Amino acid sequence: MNNAPHPVLADPRRDPQQFLLDLYRTAVQRAQPLHSMAQHLPKPPKGRTVVLGAGKAGGSMAQALEALWPKDAPLSGLVVTRYDHIPPRPQGLPQRLEIVEAAHPVPDAAGLAAAERILALTEGLTADDLVLCLISGGGSALLTLPAEGIDLQEKQRINKALLESGAAISEMNCVRKHLSRIKGGRLAAACHPAKVVTLTISDVPGDDPSIIASGPTVPDASTCADALAILDRYQISVPDSVRAALEDGTLETPKPGDPRFAGHEVHLIATPQQSLDAAAAAARSAGIAAHVLSDEIEGESREVGKVHAAMARAVARHGMPFARPCVILSGGETTVTIRPRQPGAAKGRGGRAGEFCMGLAQALQGQEKVWALAADTDGIDGVEDNAGARVAPDTLQRAAAMSLRISDHLDRNDAYGYFLALNDLVVTGPTHTNVNDFRAILVL
Repeated sequence: MNNAPHPVLADPRRDPQQFLLDLYRTAVQRAQPLHSMAQHLPKPPKGRTVVLGAGKAGGSMAQALEALWPKDAPLSGLVVTRYDHIPPRPQGLPQRLEIVEAAHPVPDAAGLAAAERILALTEGLTADDLVLCLISGGGSALLTLPAEGIDLQEKQRINKALLESGAAISEMNCVRKHLSRIKGGRLAAACHPAKVVTLTISDVPGDDPSIIASGPTVPDASTCADALAILDRYQISVPDSVRAALEDGTLETPKPGDPRFAGHEVHLIATPQQSLDAAAAAARSAGIAAHVLSDEIEGESREVGKVHAAMARAVARHGMPFARPCVILSGGETTVTIRPRQPGAAKGRGGRAGEFCMGLAQALQGQEKVWALAADTDGIDGVEDNAGARVAPDTLQRAAAMSLRISDHLDRNDAYGYFLALNDLVVTGPTHTNVNDFRAILVL
């Protein structure tokens, strides 16, 4: 992929919005698993090769493996992905793996059934066998197998509370690991004595494999005490029996140094930084300077939007800290804290990318010569049908003409309603990969 020609982009001066969309598509394309999986595949073992996987990219990862694995080598297994996230099967590619679908971000019975089947496939493995684990973002919800004392309904309640709390992804997944029978290294431990090779697409700041999909195949350094502290910090209740099991360490996860992980391998086949770098290289090929701020930006989405707006305004008005024209890129995983709904107010809709764009538009104050796009690289912003949204110099002006007050929409976390009315939603459909948030701001 590194030697591939740069994609053809729209002229940024004639069509800045299409230029930004082309950058987004470049970033997404770089994260497709077929591009970089081959170099990380081990040789077929003496025994069986069993494939286990979970995540939004599960379908495309499974198909990539089916295409790359030697045709004369046995291959079987089960992968779970989000509903409507299985890509069209390439013509002539035989199906060797089963792919099933389940709910995200709140787990459902289909995810529970898939996790039970995946764990069952680890039974009877030997030292001659190989387990290939295909892990990507979204696996935490898709691979749900609640700990003793928690039923699916209770798991859904806790998961929903975490999502609405504003907790960072590392905090959410710490709790998820300790309230699970399959996450936090437990899946790989169950595979012992077989060798486990994990191929993962990162969607988390820092690319820590123990956080991606709550790390089902890697040891976990976090503790039950850490999980309890997070639950208390965000005032999320759990059943008394579960709290007791956290307090006495019954729900502790396998730790680094556990001999069951000896000889295991973990390979990152796509990361947020790689996608941002690909977009930056494409922009430069079009004659626009590109600056990647970070692939690890976290924080409240609207506040991150305001900080990006301050930088864009400084560039537009003072040529600092970057000279115009340029594009400013960033990634990571921001959060949205759901505001209490006021009596009579309509329920808001939207995700991190849209909320970022509202904060950005509000703080840009109609700044001339600044355009922006923010979208989730999986093609779904939260639980809606859009990937994200766009911002233009006339966003606030057009909204005012339609009697739309951005402050009202921020109060209701209603980015979807705001940008739908402006015809500024970015709709791509599922992309079959996931390296998290993509943000691009063009200053001409």
